[in-house]
Amino acid sequence: MSAVQATGSTGSTGRRPAAKPPRRSPFAWLREHVVLILGILVLAYTFVPIAVVVLMSFNEPISEQSKIYEFNGFTLDNWLNPCEDPSMCSALGRSIEIGLLATLLATLLGTLAAFALVRHQFKGRSTSNLLIFMPMAAPEIVLGSSLLAMFVAAGLAGQLGFWTIFIAHVMFCLSFVVVTVRARLAGMDDALEQAAMDLYATPAQTFWKITFPLVFPGILGAAMLSFSLSFDDFIVTNLNSGNTTTFPMYVWGVSRRSVPMQINVVGTVMIVISLAIVLIGQSRARRQAA
Repeated sequence: MSAVQATGSTGSTGRRPAAKPPRRSPFAWLREHVVLILGILVLAYTFVPIAVVVLMSFNEPISEQSKIYEFNGFTLDNWLNPCEDPSMCSALGRSIEIGLLATLLATLLGTLAAFALVRHQFKGRSTSNLLIFMPMAAPEIVLGSSLLAMFVAAGLAGQLGFWTIFIAHVMFCLSFVVVTVRARLAGMDDALEQAAMDLYATPAQTFWKITFPLVFPGILGAAMLSFSLSFDDFIVTNLNSGNTTTFPMYVWGVSRRSVPMQINVVGTVMIVISLAIVLIGQSRARRQAA
């Protein structure tokens, strides 16, 4: 009788019903996901200005002289006529030209300096490391005024322009290249180079077959960083430009009157190119890992 009663009390299968999990408070869920929420908020804060630039590239302004920076209507005219203001495209081309030349020279000199600092012991090495960090740590206004004083002392006060901007950009990009490439070299295992030399590879073969491919991602990253810094610079350029106008200086000049929507087209193109480079690098890394 007792067995029948026990069976009846627990159901036909003899199993007790599963207990419901305790109800969690919203504060407990918030504590577990606070890092994720903060990360999403930071990303949103970062990408909202980018979204505004992309949106305004399709904006039809109220008038050419309007200072009101708001979305008025959708149009493709900004993309179909990016050089409506010829001076903007001229300044853009000049910034790209200076950026490419400064990137090429700064990457070459910075890579050589990084190899010297990592692979060789010489007197004054610690002092050289300190001097390399100084342009990165110094405020841009100090760096720009110092370069201007140097050009004036060299008798180039009346010849400020394209080449003085180029020299100034190489100066402050050089430090970033050295630091980036040196970090890549410092984290590289030299066992592969030693193995190549043990297999009778010449120093030149070891460098081009082993060392350079391993260091190349750091060199490429340094070059991309240099171009971004050069293309984006305003303070150092403004102090050493003379009558030469680059794209950031053009944007600063027209912003006091009106902002052409074609500026947002240039910004959108730069964003798309940057994202394409990142996506290509990620896909290549995944293929190599697979």
